[in-house]
Amino acid sequence: MTVSSILGQFDLCADNAEFPDLDNGYYYPVDVRMHLFGDNTRWALAAELLGYNPRAGNLINVVHRFGNCLAQGKPGFGEFLDRVDNMEEIAPNYAEAYAGGVPVVVRGTALAVDAEAGTPLADVFRRLVPEHRGLLLADEAELRADVPADLPVLLRLDEWHQPDDFGETAPSEHETFQMIAEVLDSGDPARYRPTLPANTHWSHWPEAGTL
Repeated sequence: MTVSSILGQFDLCADNAEFPDLDNGYYYPVDVRMHLFGDNTRWALAAELLGYNPRAGNLINVVHRFGNCLAQGKPGFGEFLDRVDNMEEIAPNYAEAYAGGVPVVVRGTALAVDAEAGTPLADVFRRLVPEHRGLLLADEAELRADVPADLPVLLRLDEWHQPDDFGETAPSEHETFQMIAEVLDSGDPARYRPTLPANTHWSHWPEAGTL
């Protein structure tokens, strides 16, 4: 386990388009979160990108997983977690706008929505954050699907600075992921000392979801 080997895995996944991409044309971004796990010999990272995918017809939490101790599969895409139970009620016939007058049911819990009929679904889902963030993002069981249960949490990030284009900037060339690799290698969360402003809020990615 070294900084270079961690960054090498990130770069390989980015080359294969399996690294977290907030400018993804298929998803209207809603929220993000990142989890760093590690001990003396093992490391893992889980990055959540929550977004509305009109083609899949749901609000989906895409969990990317990386590490040298994954329980199954290879680094890159992990779980694709559908979050809304009643899409046909809130947007009948695959409409992309809110029908109005009905709650959004997330994982069995009915959530009231302060939105009028005709509001774009991406905006409806964004209004559920941050009050219901815990329901929308992954719970511990979902996060640990590929991460060993005994691997300690080193750091959780609710925001960070993301490169605009991984086609031009590899993760290994960017401050955020260089520092993340240092945290994972050393086990010291104090190694994460960002100088760039966070830009993971959905408002920074106006072209995402417009493919």
